[in-house]
Amino acid sequence: MITMRVPSVEDVSSIIDVVASWQRDGLPLQVHPGDLGWYQRFDGDALASALRVWSRAGEVVAVGFLDESELIRMAVAPTIADDVTVATRITDDFVSALDQALPPGTGVVEARFGPALQHALIDQGWTRDDPWTPLHLDLSQPPAAGSLLVEVTGHESIEDRVEVEAAAFPGSSLSAERWKQMADGHAYRHARCLVGYDRNGDPVAATTIWSAGPGRPGLIEPLGVHGDHRGRGHGVAIARAAAASLREMGASSAMVATPSSNVAAVATYRAAGFITDGDVHDFRRPHR
Repeated sequence: MITMRVPSVEDVSSIIDVVASWQRDGLPLQVHPGDLGWYQRFDGDALASALRVWSRAGEVVAVGFLDESELIRMAVAPTIADDVTVATRITDDFVSALDQALPPGTGVVEARFGPALQHALIDQGWTRDDPWTPLHLDLSQPPAAGSLLVEVTGHESIEDRVEVEAAAFPGSSLSAERWKQMADGHAYRHARCLVGYDRNGDPVAATTIWSAGPGRPGLIEPLGVHGDHRGRGHGVAIARAAAASLREMGASSAMVATPSSNVAAVATYRAAGFITDGDVHDFRRPHR
């Protein structure tokens, strides 16, 4: 029997660990512990409320993450990627929940891994949404060095990290208090925030990197360059520093995804040595 539940705050740490165990090189990029860790900036209660967990015989087999008001991001256990029964139950739960919460035609599912789930969505009339470009960098060899002085942000020095985030992403939700909430979360035990400084000592780029454990892919989420310092190669430099730091943490590869429409971001990661196997699409709920 397959059941779905909203976890308690006390369950979140174990769910993050399960999602970490599903990360594999060679598989499509799906929800990573870093995605959950980044959301932790809104506190543990918010993260727990944003999760949906499917279990069978007491084993967690899929995790849904309500990252935005109409976006459900999925992580699926590799062992059930082709399981039609689980995929059908998940899809039915999507339809039931979204029918109650959103107008027809709204609601997007990020299901980048799990052929059975993808087929179930298509069979129920879900259509492909805007493309994303996942990129990855093999870390068996050290990445090329960047041109910035890069420092790890700690509890005592977060102002530069917050400043760059705000300047890189207008409307950013990151603040000093939210950074502390994120850093106190379970996922951040295997994460680092990096800030890059130019020759004048100005903070010009920043990122947060997330490990899923030794020998597994690490995630870059997010990465940005200060709006006043773009066009100088700082994005490439901080991307390389992020990859190098993940390698130090034992990650097998560095992974990231960006909207394909963000041509500059895709070009930045390519220049840093990342490669892509092609675009992917989310699935948009049909009009009924």
